[in-house]
Amino acid sequence: MNSRHIVADTALGVLTVVSDGAAVTGVYFPHHIRRPEAATFGERVAADPLLDEAVHQIRAYLAGERRDFDLPLASGGTEVQEAVWTMVREIPFGETTSYGAIAERLGGIVSAWGVGQAVGANPLCVLVPCHRVLASTGALTGYAGGLGRKRTLLDLEAAADGEPWLPGLGAA
Repeated sequence: MNSRHIVADTALGVLTVVSDGAAVTGVYFPHHIRRPEAATFGERVAADPLLDEAVHQIRAYLAGERRDFDLPLASGGTEVQEAVWTMVREIPFGETTSYGAIAERLGGIVSAWGVGQAVGANPLCVLVPCHRVLASTGALTGYAGGLGRKRTLLDLEAAADGEPWLPGLGAA
């Protein structure tokens, strides 16, 4: 494994994007909840084709110029975490769902609380859109980058469809 990382300014603030050489393995905010030790990020590089493309796509998404990502990803989670993160990737742009709905779709292999734990451990914020997962009431709940960033991402996606984001659950 040849871990390396880049630190980039974005509309959400500074992000650290990590790669193992073949795939993006992490996207972290400076005060990210569950942020790994910096030593695990490998060498900080000024340029790298995969990391540069990841930053380019994240910036384009934040500018409203793209709705999804076309990057190799490697999240490295447990079997349950990977199942949850797969479900999170399936939530359409501009829509939301709840922790309980994901648990139900997974057929009882994990509770809503367990889904919340898996979502909170997502190492690929923004790329795996955990901001689209809300409480069953539609309320904003935890986000590794803070609730302000979660709200910003929901507003960004809602604005792309011409409407401000309002609390409540989408169709996902």
